[in-house]
Amino acid sequence: MLYRASADYKSLAPSTQKNWSIWLDRVAEYFGELRIAQFDRPEKIRPVIRQWRNKWADKPRTADYALQVLSRVLAHAVDPLGRIAGNPCEGIKRLYSSNRSEIIWTEADIAEFKAVCTRELAHAVDLAGHTGLRLGDLIRASWPHVSDDAIVLRTGKSRQRREAIIPLYDDLRAVLDRIPKVATTVLTTTKGKPWTASGLSTAVQRAKTAASWDAKDLHFHDLRGTAATKFYVAGLSVRVIAEIMSWEEETVEKIIRRYVACGAATRAAIAQLNEARRRT
Repeated sequence: MLYRASADYKSLAPSTQKNWSIWLDRVAEYFGELRIAQFDRPEKIRPVIRQWRNKWADKPRTADYALQVLSRVLAHAVDPLGRIAGNPCEGIKRLYSSNRSEIIWTEADIAEFKAVCTRELAHAVDLAGHTGLRLGDLIRASWPHVSDDAIVLRTGKSRQRREAIIPLYDDLRAVLDRIPKVATTVLTTTKGKPWTASGLSTAVQRAKTAASWDAKDLHFHDLRGTAATKFYVAGLSVRVIAEIMSWEEETVEKIIRRYVACGAATRAAIAQLNEARRRT
């Protein structure tokens, strides 16, 4: 398959290549006898794509994952190959719908989790809850990314076209000060090695089991919402928080209204007013 031999595929993380390889085999098995030109007729090929995707309709996230892989293959046929004019997967609705952006880990959740996990995993939770970085960017973050006043790194979600800039507010500085510099990456395992995405995910799941969190629907990714509340209490505006998180301002406002205590919000407002007064 042309995509599997491409630089785009080879640039994927090894874990992603491993997962995608299975689906690329399934794509080849189902669509292998079709000519590329047949994918250039959206009205004809989309029903075929939907039929294939619907083989996993009882598992919406799996079905959407299958469509994601096929879409990447066809995007490669559009550019750089130039074999079809457009990607026929575009416009096909995903089956799974979930918005967890308003779910956060509370301070009590974090304390409960840290009581049963390793110090290194606790560092990961603290850094995630104070930066809002996605897991992939979190484990890539290295000490050279930490400047005098911000953490600056290109995000994997945007294929490194966008920079995440997280100001070093006091609480975040305190988190970084607690993390020993034993490797180039900020976060490391108990063996002093950089985390892998699968390794960190497995460690989180084990700690959740140890904490008896079977009934708690909390994911590591939900620490992004925790970071949004910390940004707000630290004095950042909703607009700036939305830019850092790549969220809509309305989403940030909902998190603030739901989780930031009235007293904390009031103290944050007073601090901003006092700072503005000192400047003038």
